[in-house]
Amino acid sequence: MSRAPLLAAGVAILIWGGSAVAARVAVQEMPALAVAALRTVPAGAVLLPLVLALRIALPRTREALALLALSAACGFVLFPIAFSLGIAQTSATHAAMILAVSPMITGAIAQAWDRRAPAARWWLGGAIAVAGEAVLLSGRTDAVPGTNPLLGDALVAIAAIFGALGYVAGGRLNRLGYPAQATTYWGVILASAALLPALPWMLAGTDWPAIGPRGIAALAYIIVGVTVIGYILWYWALGTGGIARIGMVQFAQPVASVLLAALILSEPLGPAVALSAALVIAGVFVATR
Repeated sequence: MSRAPLLAAGVAILIWGGSAVAARVAVQEMPALAVAALRTVPAGAVLLPLVLALRIALPRTREALALLALSAACGFVLFPIAFSLGIAQTSATHAAMILAVSPMITGAIAQAWDRRAPAARWWLGGAIAVAGEAVLLSGRTDAVPGTNPLLGDALVAIAAIFGALGYVAGGRLNRLGYPAQATTYWGVILASAALLPALPWMLAGTDWPAIGPRGIAALAYIIVGVTVIGYILWYWALGTGGIARIGMVQFAQPVASVLLAALILSEPLGPAVALSAALVIAGVFVATR
């Protein structure tokens, strides 16, 4: 099988590795709901004329339209809201560790949808990677001052479930022959339309003049890198390489996130990270061979 889907998934994971850090920076300068709205709505405004100019059509079958709607709702509405609210209450490092369960959730949803069980190698790789995540969790530091980490953790976990369901829907849509690029473009556009009526409420309380260059850069990274480029690569990889197989690559995301959180946000980086990274990489290799 071609390694291109694994490569595309790896690039997407590297991009998404910085999403927790960027979101943490953004919520320090504006309300969490505003970050969630700005993660999707501006991208939709940019993509709509592009889609019309390129004449990218919506899917024609009822099944494909339902998958697109599910992907849009989970990936570009529910995930950003739950994740932004959660990251405002917990650290980028901790959020990344919680999102590390996403591959297992993605694989479980995909297998349940297809009514079949994963292969033994998938379970072995997952077990090794989960052991790596356990080491990472054991070496973490606790709450960010002035936050509610338990609530934040719960919200990020809910976001992980929404994100996994969106991945599966987008991947299955790609398997039906609908391009990953179109899935991303129309998904963002539909989600933007859904969020538009609530936009004044979500942006209320935002002190626009107080947003500095770091906040603007973080939003730009989230909108362009995470919401557009990352999802195009990820959906194509899922549809081409198999949802359960490609989903395991996401175990590498928390390692990238933790390293970036240490470099950019000065969050503590303990000795457990090296062992955790080795286990996670080994698990991904075993599961995706």
